[in-house]
Amino acid sequence: MKYRSRTDIISQILNTANGGGGATKTKILYKACLSHNQLKEYLTVLTRSDLLIYDGQTHTFKTTEKGLQFLKTYNQIVYLIDAHEFGYGSDA
Repeated sequence: MKYRSRTDIISQILNTANGGGGATKTKILYKACLSHNQLKEYLTVLTRSDLLIYDGQTHTFKTTEKGLQFLKTYNQIVYLIDAHEFGYGSDA
């Protein structure tokens, strides 16, 4: 498996929780390919940072507006890096 940065993992978690109705811990664990301990750590950090919110009634995590803004910015950066690496930018 390719090395993933913390930012890559965070984007996977936020994308998973952005699906209709949010995502359970189990769904996030499998989609992001994390251990249980890693998942607990990331969920704690992301909820404290207001990027995720936990819905106690449905037992799901949902991406907040702040989390959606993070994803938008992250995707723009990835696009720019890919464009530069593959010669799509104006510098090529």
